[in-house]
Formats: sequence, structure tokens, C-alpha cells
Amino acid sequence: MKLILLLWFVVMNMIGYVVMAEDKKKAQRRRERTPERTLFLLAFIGGALGVLIAMYKKRHKTQHISFRVGIPALLFLNAVLYGYFLR
Repeated sequence: MKLILLLWFVVMNMIGYVVMAEDKKKAQRRRERTPERTLFLLAFIGGALGVLIAMYKKRHKTQHISFRVGIPALLFLNAVLYGYFLR
């Protein structure tokens, strides 16, 4: 169970990072964007750390208060849940 959960953590955060980085590229090229709901969903289901790292590394969505507050809050929730299930 722990191995599966750790694998989930790694994969979801990698996906979160890549999706956020790709959305930044799409924004720069004025292409069809990834919905914010999708970004929050990825963060909610375990990828908050990846989304947060991409957010600040790529300087994407950092002006949106919903992202500046929501993603760290989801990261905290992820940490609590991962901690609970990995104990």
C-alpha cells in the first residue's frame, strides 16, 4: 500500500508540474489553455507540490489570489492525507 501511495505521489506531482508548465507555454503562444478547474483538480488529487513548484518556477498564475492561496492549502491537505496513510 505504501509503495503504491508513494508512486501515486511522484506521478501526480510530475503530471501537475508538466500540465502547469505546458499551460504557461500555451499562454505565451496564445493557444487554447488548460482550464483552471483542471489545475486545481490535479492539485487536489495529489499533485499540489508539482503544481506549486511549476507555478513559481515558470511564474505562471502567481498573480491569481485563488492560486496563491488555494494551491498551498491543497498542498497542506495533501501532506496531511499522505502523512495519515503512510504512518
